[in-house]
Amino acid sequence: MLYHFLYPLKEHWFILNLFRYITFRTAYATITAFLICFLLGPYFIRLLKRIQGNGAIREDVPERHINKIGTPSMGGVFILFSIVVSVLLWADLTNRYILFALATTTVMGFIGFVDDYLKLIVKKPAGLGVRYKFPIEMLIGLTVGFILYFYPFSDGFSTVVTVPFFKEIVINLGILYILFVSLVIVGSANAVNLTDGLDGLAIGIIVFASIAYGGMAYVVGNIKFATYLQILFVKGTGELTVFMGAILGASIGFLWFNTYPAEVFMGDTGSLSLGTAIGTTAVLIKQELLLVIVGGVFVIEALSVMLQVVYFKLSGGRRLFKMSPIHHHFELKGIPEPKVIVRFWIVAAIFAILSLSTLKIR
Repeated sequence: MLYHFLYPLKEHWFILNLFRYITFRTAYATITAFLICFLLGPYFIRLLKRIQGNGAIREDVPERHINKIGTPSMGGVFILFSIVVSVLLWADLTNRYILFALATTTVMGFIGFVDDYLKLIVKKPAGLGVRYKFPIEMLIGLTVGFILYFYPFSDGFSTVVTVPFFKEIVINLGILYILFVSLVIVGSANAVNLTDGLDGLAIGIIVFASIAYGGMAYVVGNIKFATYLQILFVKGTGELTVFMGAILGASIGFLWFNTYPAEVFMGDTGSLSLGTAIGTTAVLIKQELLLVIVGGVFVIEALSVMLQVVYFKLSGGRRLFKMSPIHHHFELKGIPEPKVIVRFWIVAAIFAILSLSTLKIR
């Protein structure tokens, strides 16, 4: 809104010409989202404690997590709130990519909110349950794919999928792109959800992922940079840099309260919405496969769960890891929780740097 109200006045106050620059608005979207989280966080935490009573933790976690009982969850509510407000203030709201990404993130966040509400307020341990939640997530993902396939937002958007490190290898999925988009978004959302098991772990990794995809969005949406780097140019996607900036700011603001020992957990409201935001951005800027590198830690966490299940069934009850997701495996090996978290952050930072290097190594 600030962009639409203030930028037209640049002829009277030259300084307002700054609003034309995506980098300027991204910086202040980041700061705004951080301040909203930081300033409203204590209020939200008190409110969540009051309405949730004595919180609970999942049964399938190490025993040392017993001291986390009573920590409020559903903190994703103020993460999502800060992102929405920041984007509405600083982004170009005539840009369809921005509106689409924000809408998709909010809808998936609402699904997470319903799940959290049933678990924490209604005291229904299973929440929505996989039986209902997964089909709803797939439906949202398929809807995104359907819209992008039949009503692309710009001439540069297509069903072509590029392969990191290889500029000449492209895959045109055609109608299958709809299913591919759904798998990317749902996979991203649930991978973040699985990773959210230690204080600050998932939100810290989101910080690095948002930086990486923010840089990618800026380059992909700039025809000069895209042409120079020989990557697919998608007109209008540069504005998603502002969206990623808001996610970065909100993540840092939430991490202030979620860092070890956590005062609040994000719950499914946060993990599903943030995972969806990263996945949707990957799709919109046509860097879908790069998500495997950008979200490398999320991929490893999800794979550890799948490998554990497969190995358990094939081996007749034996376990590949002491516990999955894999961050619990390292906990049970005696590594302190804060050390596991920081080491996973370091790996996430390396993955983010590696993903950015693919812009040049092609």
